[in-house]
Amino acid sequence: MNLNRAGAVALAEAIVRGASQVDHVDLAVCPPSVYLEAVGQVVKGTPVALGAQNMFYRASGAFTGEISPTMLVDLGCRYVILGHSERRHVLRETSEEVNRKVHAALQVGLVPIVCVGELLSEREAGETAEVIRRQFDGSLSGLSAEQMVKVVIAYEPVWAIGTGKVATTEQAQEVHAQLRDIIRLRYNGQVAESVRILYGGSVNAENAGPLLAQPDIDGVLVGGASLKADQFLGIAAQGRHVGQ
Repeated sequence: MNLNRAGAVALAEAIVRGASQVDHVDLAVCPPSVYLEAVGQVVKGTPVALGAQNMFYRASGAFTGEISPTMLVDLGCRYVILGHSERRHVLRETSEEVNRKVHAALQVGLVPIVCVGELLSEREAGETAEVIRRQFDGSLSGLSAEQMVKVVIAYEPVWAIGTGKVATTEQAQEVHAQLRDIIRLRYNGQVAESVRILYGGSVNAENAGPLLAQPDIDGVLVGGASLKADQFLGIAAQGRHVGQ
């Protein structure tokens, strides 16, 4: 919940200008919903995709204040972030609610970026694996293999978001590998290798390279550093191995 309309447009314009220098990665921007149309006009027809930060699971109806998946498609969105740590831990959104949204997003052709991650207390208690599996199972219940390959997963260690802390490359890779194993066991190896798993947790241009060099980290979900185009593009420039 940052910037104003002019600032959101200016940021998108700067990212579009720099996108040709990082054409080896897929880029998407996810502004607040009130700026989706303005930013969408800037990125339309460019390599930069548009995404939303959240949505409701119903296509229409008496749900005042909510935004439907069809509305997002109408605005040109390709992606939608679901189950972000702030939605889960600040606004008390459950995995069951996230699951409804995942199915609704897929139904209209949106790519859901589904976030999972543990609190500091859960990591210190040795519960990371249990929390990740519980959130995965609840948020991604009932998906066929064909649907699963259309989903992006983002691992967000909650203790490393907005704190300046970042998981070590080993800690991040361990959880990403666990997520890959969960997918492999539920579906098969082909599906597991097809699903993109992103890391999100105080990512910047300095730590992005080592993180992206890990075998199971396919990209990053950028937070505060995405508010400055040079920092965001600097992170993207570190992703040269993605897709290779």
